[in-house]
Amino acid sequence: MAVSQFFMPSSNLLGSGALDDGIAQIECLGFKKALIVTDSALAELGVAKLVVDKLAIKNIQVVVFDGAIPNPTVTNVNDGLVALKDAGADFIISLGGGSSHDCAKGIALVATNGGKIEDHEGLDKSDKPQMTLVAINTTAGTASEMTRFTIITDETRHVKMAIVDKHVTPTLSINDSDLMEGMPASLTAATGMDALTHAVEAYVSTIATPLTDACAVKAIELIAAHLPTAVREPKNKEAREKMAYAQFLAGMAFNNASLGYVHAMAHQLGGFYNLPHGVCNALLLPHVEAFNMKVASARLNQVGKILNENNADLANLEVIDAIKRLADIVGIPKSLEELGVKREDFKVLAENALKDVCGLTNPVQANLDEIIGIFEAAYSSR
Repeated sequence: MAVSQFFMPSSNLLGSGALDDGIAQIECLGFKKALIVTDSALAELGVAKLVVDKLAIKNIQVVVFDGAIPNPTVTNVNDGLVALKDAGADFIISLGGGSSHDCAKGIALVATNGGKIEDHEGLDKSDKPQMTLVAINTTAGTASEMTRFTIITDETRHVKMAIVDKHVTPTLSINDSDLMEGMPASLTAATGMDALTHAVEAYVSTIATPLTDACAVKAIELIAAHLPTAVREPKNKEAREKMAYAQFLAGMAFNNASLGYVHAMAHQLGGFYNLPHGVCNALLLPHVEAFNMKVASARLNQVGKILNENNADLANLEVIDAIKRLADIVGIPKSLEELGVKREDFKVLAENALKDVCGLTNPVQANLDEIIGIFEAAYSSR
């Protein structure tokens, strides 16, 4: 086995009440003024104010930039850079789910490296570490709060840029499950299936290691057991906390084993149609893994066994059917057609997917027609 490297933030807080411990650690960093990058919904719900008030007690000034949008764009990053300069902040806090974290990473990376965020598309293109970033997570799925991945939509090309760079790893991540109780069922389902996709793609990756395998397996166990409850009972503290751990474990797995064609293809759907990332992953996952069965059957059958053993509704199902069944249980849409995807766009979507860095570690390397075929398989009902 070749030498492997394991990336994650140097400090990570998880569980109910983690936010207060995180504020104490932020104080120890010694910074005086933060730019909080979040979305308008969290600002309106008062979550941003909660964090601002806790920081004020520690004499840390805050300016809130609530311009992060789902599938954050180059324009989002540029607007955030202006906000950062105007604020005179000396560090950044991202507050929210993957969109807020990705937007903040883009801002923090360009703030220290200069140039444009587009310059960093691909693997390790930056020269300097980003501005110090603390990531406070409010969803259980993307794991962007602890990874070296950031996904930014280039709206001129209608493409999601995959930026994989050790310099975008946050300094501190905070996963307080209490902050996740307000997530609606649809978001809980989508982000939970995103986490499952991370774990499965990392487990069958060509650069998986015993470390990433251990993280992926435990993540799949927890997701199978607790995602349906988290969707059905949003105030269930145990389910929320177990999903916070599950998505973090899945993040540890894919942050180091990378991903595959599910993400390479989902990025194109999100960039082209502005669709929810987790939903795209959930729709593509069974079809990509059916394609991967030709070389990864042993590992995928093990995934099926884990799903069978940790959720009675998935017992005795083959792995592809178990993934589809879990998507049904949590209410994921059934087809790309239902999301408004058009068959005539498959060729350009497939061409762009083959350029995505996430596809490099898929266990089978596909040609254009095969990627189009996977899109076709996901077009109709599961």
